[in-house]
Amino acid sequence: MAPTRRPSLASSLALGALSGLAGTAAMTAFQKLVEMPITGREDSYAPADFAEKVLPVSPKGHRERQRLNYLAHFGIGMGWGLAYAVASRSGLSGQRAVAAVFAGVYTGDVAINTALGLYRPWEWSLEDAAIDVIDKLVQAEAAAAAFEALGPG
Repeated sequence: MAPTRRPSLASSLALGALSGLAGTAAMTAFQKLVEMPITGREDSYAPADFAEKVLPVSPKGHRERQRLNYLAHFGIGMGWGLAYAVASRSGLSGQRAVAAVFAGVYTGDVAINTALGLYRPWEWSLEDAAIDVIDKLVQAEAAAAAFEALGPG
């Protein structure tokens, strides 16, 4: 059996970005079909809030804000797959890679949004915190599964 050639950095990152999109699609489906019907939670506009805070964008009207929200949601979601690609290139795989990615990306997400004044995690109920963690864990797991399924070997 011939040794497997390691993919280039560009290939790994492209696969990571694609995997992040797949993970975000899976998380969105989970939210809409499972979590939100159970919890009664409305759509979150946290991605749009973040985009409006860090980019020179100001949507006019509900439809534009909704479009911005989905663009930011999937754009931010690509980061989860990119982080998994970096973890994979560092020699991690499976649940160890998922744990490393989740710890880094989730902590960073909460820290950045808190620093920007968008999140107030000290005011979150236990249910709010659990929903956020579970939704993002679904995203991390799905991005990892997509990366491993689509990757070499």
